[in-house]
Amino acid sequence: MTTKEAIDKIQTLKTNLGRVIKGKEAVIELAIAALLARGHLLIEDVPGVGKTTLAHSLARSIDASFQRIQFTSDLMPSDIVGVSIFNESKMSFEFKKGPIFANVVLADEINRATPKTQSALLEAMSEEQVSVDNITHRLPSPFIILATQNPLEYAGTFPLPESQLDRFTISTQIGYPTEEVEREIISSKNTRPLHEILSPVVTSEEVAAMQDIALTVKMEEDLLTYIVRICAATREHADIKLGVSPRGAMAFHRAAQAIALINGRDYCTPDDIKRVAVPCLAHRVMQARHVMEDSIKEPALLIEEVVEGIAVPV
Repeated sequence: MTTKEAIDKIQTLKTNLGRVIKGKEAVIELAIAALLARGHLLIEDVPGVGKTTLAHSLARSIDASFQRIQFTSDLMPSDIVGVSIFNESKMSFEFKKGPIFANVVLADEINRATPKTQSALLEAMSEEQVSVDNITHRLPSPFIILATQNPLEYAGTFPLPESQLDRFTISTQIGYPTEEVEREIISSKNTRPLHEILSPVVTSEEVAAMQDIALTVKMEEDLLTYIVRICAATREHADIKLGVSPRGAMAFHRAAQAIALINGRDYCTPDDIKRVAVPCLAHRVMQARHVMEDSIKEPALLIEEVVEGIAVPV
């Protein structure tokens, strides 16, 4: 696959998702960026705005194996990764794969499960494998986790630990639709789930090729330095207790490459880096205690402040 072919496929994928996720082009681009960057996507918002629909639609559009896991307080790690069951006829244990063994995994309302269950995803998200009974099992490729979560103030939620948040390449919100789009949604006579009207427009093999091409998007040395300085500044900011990790910096770099490709280019610009700064970094930083007590600055505002303080390469 050539770069031009990849760009054309990405535009087709965007158009397909736009048939269901109306008026949210920026959100669609971020979802595709997470996929191209070989990362994972966290969608945090209030119930009913289309978080699950976006995940379903992306999975359906790329013609890949798909599993949905509804996270609840009684969900166990073995319900995700699988379990070894004793086979009496063979007199041995057999591993029964869990729903994590799919190209696209929807972790719905991930923060309704306990931290013990949430931790079952850590190895899968970092290394695309799971270990059960001292045996390592590879996950299919491409592999992406699309997780949704409700705001933490909602009943029955458990905050995701920092180590798990750091494994999500991008975190975003969908937000409420405009009046015009909402009117179109509620007047629709379609009785099926919205994502079921979509047909696959990209194969899983093509997604893998597009991911490889995204890694080849050129980034000049001064832009790489720009990324490093932004990440370093989060570790030195007076209002940030925990800054961006090197893993976060790597994800930031890949996401910028993916956004450039989505925008039809084989090279990065400073605007690509600025575009993904908040979605890539805000969920990775921890506010200092005095900031949390004052509730003046949200993490997104802190990241914007950091980016504005770093000189843009010219």
